[in-house]
Amino acid sequence: MFRFLTILSIAVLALSCKRENKDYGKQTDDPTIYHQSFKALTDVIVHDIFSPPVASRIYTYSAIAGYEAARWKDSSLPSFSESVKHLKPVPAPDTSLEYSYEMAGTLAMLKVGRALIFSEDSITKKITAAEEFYRKSGMPEEIYNRTVTWSDSVAAHIIRWSGKDNYKQTRSFPKYSILNDAATWKPTPPGYMDGIEPSWNKIRTMYMDSSAQFKPAPPTKYDMTKGSPYYNETMEVYNAVKNATPEMIEIANFWDCNPFKLNVTGHVMHATKKISPGGHWINITALACKQAKLDFLQSSRAYATVSSGLFDAFISCWDEKYRSVATRPETVINEKIDPEWLPILQTPPFPEYTSGHSVASGAASVILTNLLGDNFAFTDDTEVEFGLDTRNFTSFSQAADEAAISRLYGGIHFMPAIKNGVEQGRAIGNLVSEKCGIIKK
Repeated sequence: MFRFLTILSIAVLALSCKRENKDYGKQTDDPTIYHQSFKALTDVIVHDIFSPPVASRIYTYSAIAGYEAARWKDSSLPSFSESVKHLKPVPAPDTSLEYSYEMAGTLAMLKVGRALIFSEDSITKKITAAEEFYRKSGMPEEIYNRTVTWSDSVAAHIIRWSGKDNYKQTRSFPKYSILNDAATWKPTPPGYMDGIEPSWNKIRTMYMDSSAQFKPAPPTKYDMTKGSPYYNETMEVYNAVKNATPEMIEIANFWDCNPFKLNVTGHVMHATKKISPGGHWINITALACKQAKLDFLQSSRAYATVSSGLFDAFISCWDEKYRSVATRPETVINEKIDPEWLPILQTPPFPEYTSGHSVASGAASVILTNLLGDNFAFTDDTEVEFGLDTRNFTSFSQAADEAAISRLYGGIHFMPAIKNGVEQGRAIGNLVSEKCGIIKK
């Protein structure tokens, strides 16, 4: 009996040794699992129908958690606590011991994401799949267990930090009150939904001194006198839709990025879920990282930098939206020009000025350009899963310009909201690039 147990013990030990792989790092260095995990987070954000500002918040805290855990593999990489003044350094690992920092980054990112969304089970399944991936890499058990424990510490630290950004408090703030003024925003068909996130400018910023740091020039004064600047801007939108070419319609739909589009057929109404504007740029970040063959640390830093830039972009944009509370083209055109006119895109449920996609695209494109260069050509496949074709771009700036003008083609923005929105976003992108120490190639 003793002899049998001895043989069994030796066999178990031999099997354990066989499963351990001294070169497991070659497998864990691959950023594929991180890209897949971030895509899983996007899928849940789409499923749970988070608004563009809230989606940017989820991306930011999740991405920073992932980077802050992974960056310990390279002591030369800066912490976001150096550029974001209210972020305290994450708990340090015991540097005398070995960890899988890539595994810690993947798990920390997913665990923070799970804390910020509704469909927790979906992310829990992804966490389990990620843990299984790293377990099968041949990583020694003590390193695996140590890494899991430390990733919990990093995630908890970021979750506590996120809880102090005033988000929870704004859930109980007053809704937007409709004003009896033709110049101000009114809910639009078909859903006539309340204005989304009227208090988003109360959310704590990442890099900006305040939500109003990049306050744009005010929108054109409402004046429907024939020949006035506002009248001309209104007719520009009206005619753009009336005379839209197939290419213009394709561009409008490609950059629609409406998380909750209501489709009405007779008395039947159903919603179509799509990616948010920020989510579209997160996907561009992913495909650019893959195309540039960035490693795990470089990829996690790109996600964190772009995400945090989008975060401030939406705060800045929403600050102006609910300051100017400008009415939408659809409302003005239906009331003053043509009651039968419809935009190509469904008008989003918040004020017109400035354009959210323009601000977000301006910020993200500057950050990505500073990370990867001016002439980074790429094929954007973000909308393929939503039934649209790919589009090709010669640079991030070109993509941002197209995203911005798509709002005119779609009939949902006036030109000043587009042009000033892009400038607003680019100023934010430059600030983030400077704060994070990104240098143009």
